[in-house]
Amino acid sequence: MSLPHNYEMVIGLEVHAQITTQSKLFSGSATAFGAEPNTQANSIDLGMPGMLPVLNAGAVDAGIKLGLAINATVNKTSVFARKNYYYPDLPKGYQISQYDKPIVEHGNIDIDLPDGTSKNIRITRMHLEEDAGKSIHDMGATNVSYVDLNRAGVPLMEIVSEPDLRTPEEAGAYMKKMRTLVRFLGICDGDMEKGNLRCDANVSVRKIGSDKLNTRCEIKNLNSIRHVMEAIQFEAERHVTVWESGGEVGQETRLWDPDAHETRTLRSKEDAHDYRYFPDPDLLPLNLKQERIEKIRATLPKLPDVLKQEFLKMGLAPEQAGLISSDKDIYDYFMKVPFRDVMPREIANWITGDLFAVLNKSGKDITESPVSPEDLGHLMNNINSGEISGKIAKQVFATMVETGDDPSTIISKGGLSQISDESALKAACEKALAANPEAVAKYKAGNERIFGSFVGFVMKETKGQANPELVNTLLKSLLA
Repeated sequence: MSLPHNYEMVIGLEVHAQITTQSKLFSGSATAFGAEPNTQANSIDLGMPGMLPVLNAGAVDAGIKLGLAINATVNKTSVFARKNYYYPDLPKGYQISQYDKPIVEHGNIDIDLPDGTSKNIRITRMHLEEDAGKSIHDMGATNVSYVDLNRAGVPLMEIVSEPDLRTPEEAGAYMKKMRTLVRFLGICDGDMEKGNLRCDANVSVRKIGSDKLNTRCEIKNLNSIRHVMEAIQFEAERHVTVWESGGEVGQETRLWDPDAHETRTLRSKEDAHDYRYFPDPDLLPLNLKQERIEKIRATLPKLPDVLKQEFLKMGLAPEQAGLISSDKDIYDYFMKVPFRDVMPREIANWITGDLFAVLNKSGKDITESPVSPEDLGHLMNNINSGEISGKIAKQVFATMVETGDDPSTIISKGGLSQISDESALKAACEKALAANPEAVAKYKAGNERIFGSFVGFVMKETKGQANPELVNTLLKSLLA
């Protein structure tokens, strides 16, 4: 996606990731998704008089994990502040967040671009904060708004990038990488449909070659990568139109309307001073010891960039290595496949080819695969050992998808084992040559392309169960 008139986009993203703790950031209320409205909010979440917040240690550990994973500085001292604003789903009248002293600063990640290159994106900061509740507006006959406070107090990480992104594609790649990262770390499930990973996009435009940062607009609560990319493109084009017509882009907060495919004004953009930040008097500064940070560092799993390089060394194609290391569920499936170390590329081929084709057709993801990783590995071993041919394996795989049976049972019941008996195959090869004397003459005259017809005859004669390598050897010997 590009802009007219030699403009470029300047994009910064604020990603809100819900931390996978069982309780909220400052209370013991549950965080489970899908509960009945207003059943998971207690007196602390509601800001009742005399109720004091208690910091969730698990959420702090999650923040440290992310800071280490993005090569950032984990600050030994950080401070929680009150961000003051009024909204019906914010019962206390303020949000507990972090302002000038966040837990994490000055990180970066590499994103993979569609053209095969990568780009380093700086991350300004990551701070911990509590979520607000949810307003539900019924614009029908009742014209009533409802408030659900189940999310009030849910722990979030707000991850703020520098304005280093230049296209919607880069923004999409950044979101994919961030989702992959938090899922591999086990600190957020990355489910954008449930609101567990959301994004605010700050967008402005400028003439190519200029260092000037023009007025930016913030697009709030984008809940899919596709919406992130579409909203950025629309907003950037809107800015160009305004500037080119001699107008001024006003600083404001906007919403994305996915049905109309456009952004629309929500409110004028607030600055930090509008929120009247001040340190929360009910919470002491968060002081971290280096020992705690190092203990968490020791628990970090291998991250996607490292895994991709390991897969390349195993012999996987770059596309396969990138795909398997970029999705936690696909990675988990691949790592559970038996004989993975013996034939990694072959297994990757079947996962990214045959299995993905089945999943795409049925609209399922790999966690719902009708073929278990264990059964796929045994099917690969059946091929590798010579028990079945690659062609028969396709037939066995289709039956596995349909019935859920393991490959050995299917092979046994169907009598599908590969024929490797030399005397039996020699007889079939002799029959193929005897039945096609004209083709034999052409082959001996130099038409080697006709060789495949002999192989086809034998495979048809043996119902596809002949060992193809042995068939080739025998035919060439008989034709010599």
